[in-house]
Amino acid sequence: MTAASRFTVRDIHKLKEDGTPIAMLTAYDETSARLAELAGVPMLLVGDSLGMVIQGHQTPLPVTLDHIIYHAQIVTRVTTQPLVVGDMPFMTYNISPEQALANAGRLMQASGVGAIKMEGGTYLAPTIARIVQAGIPVMGHVGLQPQSIHKYGGMRVQGRDNVDAARKLLADAQAVEDAGAFAMVVEGVPVELGKMITEQVRIPTIGIAAGPHCDGQVQVFHDLLGLFDAFQPRHVRRYAEGAQVFREAIASYVDDVKNRRFPTDEHAFAMKPEVLAQLNGTETEDK
Repeated sequence: MTAASRFTVRDIHKLKEDGTPIAMLTAYDETSARLAELAGVPMLLVGDSLGMVIQGHQTPLPVTLDHIIYHAQIVTRVTTQPLVVGDMPFMTYNISPEQALANAGRLMQASGVGAIKMEGGTYLAPTIARIVQAGIPVMGHVGLQPQSIHKYGGMRVQGRDNVDAARKLLADAQAVEDAGAFAMVVEGVPVELGKMITEQVRIPTIGIAAGPHCDGQVQVFHDLLGLFDAFQPRHVRRYAEGAQVFREAIASYVDDVKNRRFPTDEHAFAMKPEVLAQLNGTETEDK
């Protein structure tokens, strides 16, 4: 990859081939995308997690394709380096391969993302294959699938307590690779299963709550920076306590305004003296 070009699917594969762990981060707007790019993140996900951290929902299910397109347009507009992946929201790819292809094409054309992501394993393989055949890079997503939260009865680790469930996840991962996905997110599985999936497939695995053996990791921007403090999942490491920092800053601003410590003269603009004199009527025009 040259300094003037974006990361591509081939660049992501090269990172795996070289044994370089892949750091992926979500981004939703100018601030998150710009900061992530400046920090050197090679791959950004415009995820349906925006339903919780941006829109205030309890699940990602209310997120629409238009929402993803809107936020992805911002992320692709303000960045030049990372590969940007757009999430396919709930029920935009589950009816038929043709429905999925139409929505994936719209997401690519309208937002400028370089790839799309879809949740599902063996049953989704024909859909992945159809989209890949059309020239659209697909990132798979196996293990815990947040769009299926109601089926699971919550955000539960998958494949931990039942050998058949674990074997199914291994089959899902293989099916996603065989269908032509360039990479896959592996979410919410035991560390041993994350390692097995990574050893089994040839494409990069991007883990979240899947242990340290995946080829890369993905985290939610707001979790990483401690901006989303409703709860802290076990798999998250906070690298900053952003919410606390921001609360204290805002509280200081409120206090300064109340006590007339802000703004001061240094934050204001003065009128030119001659204009002020004319306005006050203390200067007469030359005759």
